[in-house]
Amino acid sequence: MENELIPPEIKGKNIDLENSKEAATKEAAIAVFETARKRMLNPGLWQKISGPGSAAFVLMNDKGVEENRPAKKGDHIRIDIPGPGPATGDGYDWVRVEFIEEIDNPGNNEASCGIKLRASSPPGGSTNNTAHFFKDDATSSFIIHRNGNNVIGSYHGRNEIPNTSTDKITDNIRNTMVAMGAIAGFSELQWKALIKGFVEGVVEE
Repeated sequence: MENELIPPEIKGKNIDLENSKEAATKEAAIAVFETARKRMLNPGLWQKISGPGSAAFVLMNDKGVEENRPAKKGDHIRIDIPGPGPATGDGYDWVRVEFIEEIDNPGNNEASCGIKLRASSPPGGSTNNTAHFFKDDATSSFIIHRNGNNVIGSYHGRNEIPNTSTDKITDNIRNTMVAMGAIAGFSELQWKALIKGFVEGVVEE
């Protein structure tokens, strides 16, 4: 599963984060897993789960229309990071849902669900230029895994390189600043809060 969900690290920065919760019974662990899975596949909840200061996330289909359903392959996620956004993305950063995989292995008492996102251009075909502070080599992978009574939420960032070769000087400057902040560790705070919220948080859904 991780071979598909987590690309090899070739260049730039990589991040691996994890948060786990041990349930008292198998039934309770299954319930935690299902809740975490649903939260992970619902980007509209991510800001609430992450807490104050988080970016805002909106699920869009491949035509750029907002959707209220679980994410699926080919969708896009619009990201509104506090502060100025890239002109290329009409003020937003964008990622594409590149891969989703679910595995249920009752014989081994385990199950997994994962989603891989890649920095991308906005949906709808208005531009092919990457509208994100990282180049389109960069991926973000979220995985919820249940092994017995233990439920683990994890995040894996790969090949994170600042997107500084756009045709807009203002975007190059903005992307450099945001990417440097992310590389310095600010994005880790967001992802730590998010994966913890997937498996532990209490949020009105």
